[in-house]
Amino acid sequence: MYNQRMTDDQLSNLPRHKIAMLIDGDNAQSALLPQMLVEAARYGQVTVRRIYGDWTTANMNSWKETLNFHAFQPIQQFRYTIGKNATDSAMIIDAMDILHSGVVEGFCLVSSDSDYTRLATRIRETGIFVMGIGEKKTPKPFVNACDVFVYTENLVAEKKAVQQKRVPTNKTGKKKDGREEPDPMPLLSQAFEMAVQEDGWASLASLGNALIQLDPGFDPRTYGQKQLSRLVRSLKDSFEIKPQELNGSTLFFVKMKE
Repeated sequence: MYNQRMTDDQLSNLPRHKIAMLIDGDNAQSALLPQMLVEAARYGQVTVRRIYGDWTTANMNSWKETLNFHAFQPIQQFRYTIGKNATDSAMIIDAMDILHSGVVEGFCLVSSDSDYTRLATRIRETGIFVMGIGEKKTPKPFVNACDVFVYTENLVAEKKAVQQKRVPTNKTGKKKDGREEPDPMPLLSQAFEMAVQEDGWASLASLGNALIQLDPGFDPRTYGQKQLSRLVRSLKDSFEIKPQELNGSTLFFVKMKE
């Protein structure tokens, strides 16, 4: 794992693959953008974030609030022919430009459209990682052209499960001075899903990296704690934490309770 000593509240500077996340706004669900971002972030740091569509149409309105929050760039593509989706061509051209620029080591293509099959295949031919996110109706050729494919139906179920796990920070929901107490659980739940390993545990350092990627302004002091470890320990109803000795260093791991 890590051969350098890290304090339990330190956010590690582990190398992260850079990923371009390109979303076909006409063929994706805006409500699932946080979950889709979590899935892509499992494989690296999402540095290029773009959503394509005709932003003059009403059906793109649902994206506007969430794309600003998650720092996605809207790319305008007019529909030159009624009933014909021109988004795919714009997204494919941009993907090839990004591929040849060498600024990323992976792609996440969000769509259920088979038109992106050749794009996914072309990216893989260069040895670059490519994942897809779409509905279960997505044609198999597109699914099989990706290294990894995630069905949005599974993200919907996961979103509901995470919402059920969330608990308030205290019974009153307020600080001693009467101010509203912010709830860290929505952000911590998403970060944990990004950092968790097959055994159900996540290193505290990985959890910290995920938190910063989801919210660069994350600070444990916002929630009344000086360190991330103390914040996690204060949520004993939701998390358990354990130390582990490795190569003379003490690492901390966290697990979300059922």
